[in-house]
Amino acid sequence: MVVRRLYYFLSFVCLPLTLLLGFYWSPAYWLLVVLIPYAVVGMYDMLTTKHNVLNNYPVLGHFRYMLEFVSPEIRQYFVETNENGRPYNRIIRSLVYSRAKGEMDTQAFGTQYDILSAGYHRANHSLAPKDVPESEERVILGGPQCTKPYNASRLNVSAMSFGALSANAIRALNGGAKDGGFAHNTGEGGLSPHHLAEGGDIIWQIGTGYFGCRTPEGGFDKDKFAERAQMDVVKAIEIKLSQGAKPSHGGVLPAAKVDEEIAVIRGVPVNQDVISPPTHSAFEGPTGLMHFVQHLREMSGGKPIGFKLCIGRSSEFMAICKAMLETGILPDFITVDGAEGGTGAAPVEFTNRLGMPLNEALIFVNNCLRGVGLRDKIRIICSGKVATGYDMVEKFALGADMCNAARAMMFAVGCIQALHCNTNRCPSGVATQDPIRGRAVNVPQKRKRVHRYHDATLKSFRELLGAMGKEKVADLHPGDIHRRTADETERSYADLYAFVDEGVLLNGPVPDVFAADWKTASAQHF
Repeated sequence: MVVRRLYYFLSFVCLPLTLLLGFYWSPAYWLLVVLIPYAVVGMYDMLTTKHNVLNNYPVLGHFRYMLEFVSPEIRQYFVETNENGRPYNRIIRSLVYSRAKGEMDTQAFGTQYDILSAGYHRANHSLAPKDVPESEERVILGGPQCTKPYNASRLNVSAMSFGALSANAIRALNGGAKDGGFAHNTGEGGLSPHHLAEGGDIIWQIGTGYFGCRTPEGGFDKDKFAERAQMDVVKAIEIKLSQGAKPSHGGVLPAAKVDEEIAVIRGVPVNQDVISPPTHSAFEGPTGLMHFVQHLREMSGGKPIGFKLCIGRSSEFMAICKAMLETGILPDFITVDGAEGGTGAAPVEFTNRLGMPLNEALIFVNNCLRGVGLRDKIRIICSGKVATGYDMVEKFALGADMCNAARAMMFAVGCIQALHCNTNRCPSGVATQDPIRGRAVNVPQKRKRVHRYHDATLKSFRELLGAMGKEKVADLHPGDIHRRTADETERSYADLYAFVDEGVLLNGPVPDVFAADWKTASAQHF
């Protein structure tokens, strides 16, 4: 090969000649500064079989790996357009940054989106816009079986654990929640001291690892749960069944992030991967889930109890609905996580290929609850790429009562979408347990940004709702949201999907699209 021949020439011809020439002309020795490292590195490359490219292209092959190392940054900063970045494009990221900083969030020269492309979403405005009251920014969380309901914001911080995020990031999020009067979901990593440091309202998530209420063997400890669940700052409890990024897979915290503090909080060994079980050990089946909901409600003193899941098999969620009817126990809320969600480490195939997208999942869950006559008793919270006021309007039109935001809140505290969340090398200090990196998150400054982003997004939501001629969230319906289809026409969600009447799954006739799954569903097992 040409590269190998060049290497042989420089190493075995030029290097000896330079040494010889140096006896008569000392400046020639300066060439050895280049030739000796070149010869050593090249010899190492050809003698090792670890990298085929380096074996065939000694020394020069290293430039390939150098370029590969910085290629994500090159794509993000120089290649991607404003609208094609993934998972969040530059338009959305810039909007969040502007609102978090309190800067101008307007846009010049028209939309940068291709509004005629398939998949484009929009809503219809009205020539009789309304003034939406600020009271529409809040909703009561707590059904008929709850004795301590929570007056919640329509937009809250989605589940992100301490461990996945740094201590300063958690504190900034919680401080923003405190200042803005909204809730902060702990994620399955447990209720850490950092969640409590700033005094913001907490929704405590209980995952399959039972962190924070865990026995030494890894089971559920009811005494530990009761002690923490009755704290005033804890406003609701969420049982995590599954999540959008890795449905039917336990949470993953890489060993690099499991320091002594994390190990103490979670009750796990230091410097080992923390992989939660895929299923709960505290209950079995849909009926068991309902009894667990009731058990937690009693131990928490009557606080709102719900569960979170990413929709997979339709019959399994219908089985939960049947369990509600059979036991008479109702959750206060159901958090629907879309397959497009995710903030931390997850297996690639799980992230890319499992789970129902949020819009379809919302429509399905709303249909099921309406079909069994329970929709008015249970709140639906949604999470999955919610970042703007329009996102909120769209999700409310499709069946949600509240929205949770994760990555958008991370942007507000300084995340730059470097995609290093799973490596402990987050350059912005948001998703890391490295104390040096983590201290880059200035808590007093970033809590203000979280607060500003939350308030500006809710203001945008109210303005859009009023522009559509609506006065209340309840006035929204699927026909308000339009999606461009591949045949170059538009159809509303009311036309694209089937919607059931109240009680139809009980009284019939059951629509054909639900009949097979409804028949298969059993309250006794998934």
